[in-house]
Amino acid sequence: MTHFFEILGKFDTESDCHKLLYAPHPLPLKYREGRLYKIEFEGDAEALTAFVQRVLIDSISQEARTGGQPAFEKAAFVLEYGMKGAALDLEKEMILNYYRSMPNPAFELKKLTLRTRIYVFGEGAEPAQFVRDIVNPAIHTHEVLKVA
Repeated sequence: MTHFFEILGKFDTESDCHKLLYAPHPLPLKYREGRLYKIEFEGDAEALTAFVQRVLIDSISQEARTGGQPAFEKAAFVLEYGMKGAALDLEKEMILNYYRSMPNPAFELKKLTLRTRIYVFGEGAEPAQFVRDIVNPAIHTHEVLKVA
């Protein structure tokens, strides 16, 4: 089975896109960020959910959405990117190490994929500059999702 968990900040708000880009953008665009965990597993789905809530979510400042669909429908587009398979992903390795240290997890983690989602809001927003300035093609894979 495959489950998706997107972790979002409960108190985050839309921020100015200039923080993300090397050169100023001519439009007044905003963004929000989320972290998507794609988990392929066998076994107890409730045990997996409990693992995610214990290990990946700060219950005070974060919330999780399930299903993998983009969280914000009013986004002009979503830039989703993550590490290539051969690149070192320290967060992924620490999650896997924690999982391996569990005496009886009640599920078998087959594959873990981590992706960052950047939701861009604003009329006329186009992904080209965001892909160029955020994605490093040597270490990242990426996809642009059209929402609006």
